Amino acid sequence: MKELDANTFDKAIQEAKIALVDFWADWCVPCKRVAPILEELSEEYKGKVEFFKLNVDENPEIASKMKIVSIPTMIIFKDGKPVDKIVGALPKQSIKEAIDRNLE
Repeated sequence: MKELDANTFDKAIQEAKIALVDFWADWCVPCKRVAPILEELSEEYKGKVEFFKLNVDENPEIASKMKIVSIPTMIIFKDGKPVDKIVGALPKQSIKEAIDRNLE
């Protein structure tokens, strides 16, 4: 999973046909629970979905622009536009279902 920041965020989501961005922070325990699940999913969906992480403490302007009010929040982008939002440390199956419903 690639780490994004304010300089790389827009370009990364525009270039990826489908992208999942994990909005997280170092101090967030539920974020740490979701991280290995997202690593597994990034392998399972290799070539279909790009996976990214964005630290909300280091990039508050992006978090604000994307209306992130609690973390972990994952947003799925399709052709650069947000199409789905997953809030909370959900189980792998729930995250997979959100991804699958946004695949072509």
